[in-house]
Amino acid sequence: MKITDVRLRTVKNENELKLKAYADITFDECFVIHGLKVIDGQKGMFVAMPSRKMPNGEYKDIAHPITPEIRKEVTDTVIEKYNEVEKEESEAESLV
Repeated sequence: MKITDVRLRTVKNENELKLKAYADITFDECFVIHGLKVIDGQKGMFVAMPSRKMPNGEYKDIAHPITPEIRKEVTDTVIEKYNEVEKEESEAESLV
């Protein structure tokens, strides 16, 4: 499966310092996963899979890659898109 589309919604909320964006990814133009999160963590940027809070308070991923290779591809692709969007928004702000 190949990622054929990434859509981002950046978060511009001072209360959410670590959460940078929400992402939706499409595979092979026929399967989409909504609700990934781009997070700026202690060890750098990472992508959190969509999750649900369980009755015991833990969060459990709803959908996630099975192999490390696919996880890396998802993470790299989403963060690359995030960096592109941030650069475009930064350039647009500097023009104002």
